[in-house]
Amino acid sequence: MIAVANPLRAVRNDSEYLASVIEGIEGPLVLVGHSYGGVVITNAAEGHDRVAALVYIGGFAPDVGESAADLAGQYEGGTLGETLVAFDLPDGNKDLYILQDKYRAQFAADVPEAEAARMGATQRPIVEAALNEPSAGAAWKSLPSWFLFGELDKNIPVAAHRFMAERAGARRTVELAGGSHSVGIPEAAQVVELIREAALATSEPVASAS
Repeated sequence: MIAVANPLRAVRNDSEYLASVIEGIEGPLVLVGHSYGGVVITNAAEGHDRVAALVYIGGFAPDVGESAADLAGQYEGGTLGETLVAFDLPDGNKDLYILQDKYRAQFAADVPEAEAARMGATQRPIVEAALNEPSAGAAWKSLPSWFLFGELDKNIPVAAHRFMAERAGARRTVELAGGSHSVGIPEAAQVVELIREAALATSEPVASAS
């Protein structure tokens, strides 16, 4: 298991970075992505024949030409935009953070309060343009996929999750009642079970990106 640090700078650059990590790992791989990390694994897996499966944990699974913002805005229920604060970057882009006093309710409502506070204080920013950058790949069209998400996700509406999982022809879809965008934390055991299922159905070892 390798937890890859996602740069959160741009879809193309982040995907190329993950692809470079893949090149350094021997054997078949399962890629796991949370949130925007789903966009990254969807693109990084293109053209890599050692990637055997994709697992989306509250993650985006875009088609070619779709962005994370497109998918999140396609259905009602997303409230991320109301909770963000932006900081200007020298290149004209903006770094986005979730306001700490709104972080738990928006991102991690089912995570213990103290842990959610730590998450809010240590969150890494994403460049605004990355959320609007169209995907250049759709690896779920050629690779088996598994999906797990929370019913009460406020970053990616549950209807969007259902749409993406059905469109991808997911081998298994797990929708957790009361789950937030960070449902993978309180429900870590189910995440592990799903990744193991994907690995056993295809190949091992497992790599991840978030």
